[in-house]
Amino acid sequence: MNDYDEENVFSKILKKEIRCNKVDENNNNLSFEDISKQAPVHVLTIPKKNYKDFSDFAENASDSELSSFLKSISKVANKKGISKTGYRIIINCGPDSNQEVQHLHAHILGGKNLGPILK
Repeated sequence: MNDYDEENVFSKILKKEIRCNKVDENNNNLSFEDISKQAPVHVLTIPKKNYKDFSDFAENASDSELSSFLKSISKVANKKGISKTGYRIIINCGPDSNQEVQHLHAHILGGKNLGPILK
């Protein structure tokens, strides 16, 4: 958990300094609507612990945290009604991916045909 910025927007959401439109929450994760929707359904799932990116999470999270994160994503897809029609999970990691917030987050997108992943 190196170089974690406690002032990033997701940290502030977790500290309830900034409001969010919550979709789901458990002991390990919080899922909420993205304010800059890229699809009809666009939800972010974040761990409640301070993991900077996917590499940090994969290397330092417990098996329970890893499992809980994946299950949270699946639960969001079910709640939002996109599990049967399909959805995309995107996790950006590092500068070349354009990770905008230095706190691990998964984008869950669906609600329409999303087209090819890269052009």
